[in-house]
Amino acid sequence: MATLTHHEVAYASDKKIHYLAAGPVDGPLIFFIHGWPATGITWKPQLDAFAAVGFRAIAPDMPGYGSSTARHVADDYCQEALVEGMMALLADTGRKAAVWVGHDWGSGVTSSVAIQHPETVKALVSICVPYSTIELGWDGFLPLVNRETYPADQYEFGQWDYMKHYEESFEKAVEWFDSDVVGFCKAITTKPASRPERYAPVMMSTVRKNGWLNGLPKPPSVEMTGPSLLADDVYESFAKDMQKTGLWGGSAYYLHHKRNAEYNGSRERKLKQPALFIHATWDLVCDTKSSRLVEPMREACSNLTEVTPDAAHFVQFEKPREVNAALFRFLVQELPSEWPGSLDSEYTKTKSDS
Repeated sequence: MATLTHHEVAYASDKKIHYLAAGPVDGPLIFFIHGWPATGITWKPQLDAFAAVGFRAIAPDMPGYGSSTARHVADDYCQEALVEGMMALLADTGRKAAVWVGHDWGSGVTSSVAIQHPETVKALVSICVPYSTIELGWDGFLPLVNRETYPADQYEFGQWDYMKHYEESFEKAVEWFDSDVVGFCKAITTKPASRPERYAPVMMSTVRKNGWLNGLPKPPSVEMTGPSLLADDVYESFAKDMQKTGLWGGSAYYLHHKRNAEYNGSRERKLKQPALFIHATWDLVCDTKSSRLVEPMREACSNLTEVTPDAAHFVQFEKPREVNAALFRFLVQELPSEWPGSLDSEYTKTKSDS
């Protein structure tokens, strides 16, 4: 197991980002950016694996989570503010560019980084949420809903109904999660006992009508769910982090669709750098298998690789070895200069080579 070190970078005069780092400080740089809900420690299988082969692997607690600034200030969680934090994080490493890996809202953030600061992206890896979608506001993903499953007259917002719930009733939406943070953390990281029906509408499509989990008064208690997909020590750290902050900050990422569209919408989105998209077969909310959600990424990326582990939304929790293998193979094949030990890598050149 890699030794994880804790770091903190201050930015914007009154904010901070806490991050975990592993591997040699001069190794090729790779960032792992989590989504909702997670913290940096949930990337531990990736931090261990990449540090072991010589990468400098970094996973921040994103704003709103863990030991990073987690104020109840909605403006902290628009994409513009989040990208500012990511640029401070990159600057703290002393590097000018990195491989960026994002999951869920983390993919939205890494996509925004690629749009706003393409020179900082050596390769882009998006997990479950494709590039050129959620970071563009409602118009970036709502038109791509599978309307055979979600007829517009019955499901105006498709499986994304819960996002509208945040916009209309934010405090009420967050109150439900915060009524049992530990129970929610356990439930969200537990593998379902069975796979859902592939093309049936999901519960997230009726949240405004029925409430979370079809109207449960609070999240399931820890006794009601099976073992977490996370290792015991990682789950305990994650749950403790989430108890500290609650879900307010992390959920406030959903409040800025219009603002995010204005920030990213007019920018060039064609991406020449190598890109990898990791689908998840059983992710029925971020549905990339029966909907057109991945099409904008396919159109925007000139060098795109796609893989599909047989897993649900938290694919990096459920199938960490498969995810790591996909990442390794992608980098070896598409970006060999960023692979430790490559003869073309700046990290292996001796002084006499320079």
